[in-house]
Amino acid sequence: GELPAWAPGPAQAAALLEEAADLLVLHRDFAAAVERCEAGCDSLGPGPGPGPGPESFAEVKCSLCVVGIQALAEMNRWREVLSWVLQYYHVPEHLPPKVLELCILLYSKVREPQVMLEVGGSWLGAQANQGLPEFGGLLELYLAQVLLPLGRFEGAEELVRGCAALDSERQRELLGTVGESRRRWAQRQETPSAAEEQQEPATETLLGVLSQKLLTMLTLLRRALRSMSNHFCLLPYKKMLLATFLLYLVVVRLDPASPTSLPFIYKLAQLFRQAWAAVLSPIHRPPIRD
Repeated sequence: GELPAWAPGPAQAAALLEEAADLLVLHRDFAAAVERCEAGCDSLGPGPGPGPGPESFAEVKCSLCVVGIQALAEMNRWREVLSWVLQYYHVPEHLPPKVLELCILLYSKVREPQVMLEVGGSWLGAQANQGLPEFGGLLELYLAQVLLPLGRFEGAEELVRGCAALDSERQRELLGTVGESRRRWAQRQETPSAAEEQQEPATETLLGVLSQKLLTMLTLLRRALRSMSNHFCLLPYKKMLLATFLLYLVVVRLDPASPTSLPFIYKLAQLFRQAWAAVLSPIHRPPIRD
């Protein structure tokens, strides 16, 4: 049947997403990948407008931004990431949770968490975001990767106490974490060398947490593919699967130059091969024609 009126923009953007993923992964042409992402976001315009398909619209736009972030990071242009993303979402409060999460992790990884201080605070303070299922997790990430590393202990305590998304037990746990971080901060002032020795184990812990999150993300991937396949059935199915999987892969591949990232990528590839059949089985496949 004919595509609905809203489809051409998202369909074109999805095709550009596919090209950007190929350029990033297969050809390692990062500048061209960013160009495709920019063209895709421009083709979507300011919003999905009236009519069906806003979820697909938002998912494609978010995916383009995630691929663009990774391509910029590959070129060591991570300083441009936040301003690049905000040109498409305009204000921090409108950033998708996945994009905000990636930005927090990226700037934490390069030891510039202060970049996300105001942005993260604005997003968490927006009333519209506080009902999102990702809100609690992003609050804890912001706490752990931005406020506490910067020594903003009073702000962290105020944020935890004022968060209605956290039950009283979780609030007590996080306040205990803030207190423990405050004590460690004081100790690091006295013994800075000990703090440096703790940096590498902390990175390994972060990667371990992200590898566990991949399993949850594969479930979300299956849902997104099922939705998008109904609207973008003309696109090569396997390439769309590759492009969408890439979006979750880049969340954990924050520092391609780091030696610790390579074995981690190999482990992710093994996880993906194991999950391939499970991801494909419940998704509608196009009929095979004679």
